[in-house]
Amino acid sequence: MKIDLMPYFKQYEALVLKAEGVFAQVKSKYPNEVKCKQGCADCCHALFDLTLIEALYMNYRFNEKFDGKEKNDLIEKSNKADRQIYKIKKEAFRSTKSGKEEEAVVEEVGQKRIRCPLLRDENECEMYAFRPIACRVYGIPQAIGGKGRTCGLSGFKAGESYPTLNHDLIHDQLLAISSKLVQSIRSKHIEMAEILVPLSMALITDYNDEYMGISSEKSIEESKQNGGEND
Repeated sequence: MKIDLMPYFKQYEALVLKAEGVFAQVKSKYPNEVKCKQGCADCCHALFDLTLIEALYMNYRFNEKFDGKEKNDLIEKSNKADRQIYKIKKEAFRSTKSGKEEEAVVEEVGQKRIRCPLLRDENECEMYAFRPIACRVYGIPQAIGGKGRTCGLSGFKAGESYPTLNHDLIHDQLLAISSKLVQSIRSKHIEMAEILVPLSMALITDYNDEYMGISSEKSIEESKQNGGEND
C-alpha cells in the first residue's frame, strides 16, 4: 500500500491512550470491582467489530510482527473464526428479517462466544501491546448504544452508579479518523469509512491500493499532506 498511514495511526494511538486513562482511573477507584488480571480471557471471546482505522492498524501491526509458519497458523485461526462469526451474523440477519426485534437479536449475538485467533493456549494475547480499544476497556462500566454494560466477571453491581466510559463517543471518534483517511486519499469507496469488520477479517484482509479505492498518485500525495492535520 502506498498510503502513508502513520499520521492516522498517531491519531488512533492518542485515542487509545485516552481510553486507557479512563480505564486506569476507574480501576484505581474501584480495585475490587475491576477483576482484569493476567490469564483472564473473558474479553477474548466477545464479539465486536473494528472501524476502518483500527482494522488497518491491527493489520499493519500483525504483518509487521509475524511471518512464516507462525503467521500462516494465525491466518488459519483467523479464517476459522471469521467463518464462525459470519454464520452468527447471517443467522442474526435472518432473525431480523423474520420480524424479531433488533434489540433482542443484538442481545442474542452479544451472548455468543468466539475464541479470538490471537489468543494463545495459555490465555495470553499474541498482540497484547496492540490490542483493540474494546479489549483494553472491557472490564469497566461502559455505555454502548446508550445502554450500560460491563464485564460479567466484574464486581460492579447492577443498579448502582459508577463512572462509565462512553464507548459511543470513542466509536464516533474512530469513525471520524476513518472518514478523514478515506476522504484524503479520494477513495472510490466512500462508504468504506463506515464499514465495520471483526478482528479476524482485519487480520486476513489485503488492504492494497485496489481495496482502498485509490486511483491516482495525486491522491496518495494529498493523503500524506492531509493526514497529519487536525480539525
